Amino acid sequence: MTVDPETIAFANRLADASGAVIRPFFRQRIAVSHKPGLHAFDPVTEADKGAERAIRALIEKERPQDAILGEEFGAQDGSSGWRWVLDPLDGTRAFVTGRHEWGSLIALEKDGYPVLGLLDQPVLGERFIGADGAAWLLQNGTRSPLKTRACGALKDAILCATDPGAYFTQEQQVGFRRVASAARMTRYGGDCYLFAALALGFVDLVIEAGFQAWDIAALIPLVEGAGGVITSWTGGDCRDGKTILASGDKRLHQAAMALLSG
Repeated sequence: MTVDPETIAFANRLADASGAVIRPFFRQRIAVSHKPGLHAFDPVTEADKGAERAIRALIEKERPQDAILGEEFGAQDGSSGWRWVLDPLDGTRAFVTGRHEWGSLIALEKDGYPVLGLLDQPVLGERFIGADGAAWLLQNGTRSPLKTRACGALKDAILCATDPGAYFTQEQQVGFRRVASAARMTRYGGDCYLFAALALGFVDLVIEAGFQAWDIAALIPLVEGAGGVITSWTGGDCRDGKTILASGDKRLHQAAMALLSG
């Protein structure tokens, strides 16, 4: 469905608000807390929390009928059929180690499906947006179209994943290694920024697992708008984040899927 320009402009304002909170914390000696959950150490900072508060405040003020789902402060019901899905700082591990492979993820769903996705990297001044079947990068006042690159064979592909050892089950690691052994090169780390690299045409495959809805919602319109394919490992819907296979080329997607399933 079409997302009107006013809504896209509003999403940009949400990213502006988030970035204004996050930037002063980057590469500063800030407190890092553990968020109890699935992992031995799941870091969270005031940058994560403050950014989500800023986004929520704008939505509640200007679009109060919209629902919200955020990583830090949970779900809030709405009546409009629209829902904002927020990961205010995806890649907190990179953030607290002074690296740039992180971003704010802002998605807008209509009746449960993401129709607008925004990935903002406020320190680099990069904003990746997917909507209406297209994707683009906003940087230094310039809008540039995004397009994945053609790559039909795994032997020519660059594969990325954040951390299979931490997020994949033993069985999933076996499937991942089959793909990695067939790829030209494999690189680790990157979180949401890997999907931006795919949309830019520098990466051919991203394989992830163990995500939540807020980790993936914004990335679906971005990858698809850039001409890529993003599904579960079996080719189905990946909105639950349990398994994610993103490819810049449909031929590559089929080849990777066959190896993942054994």
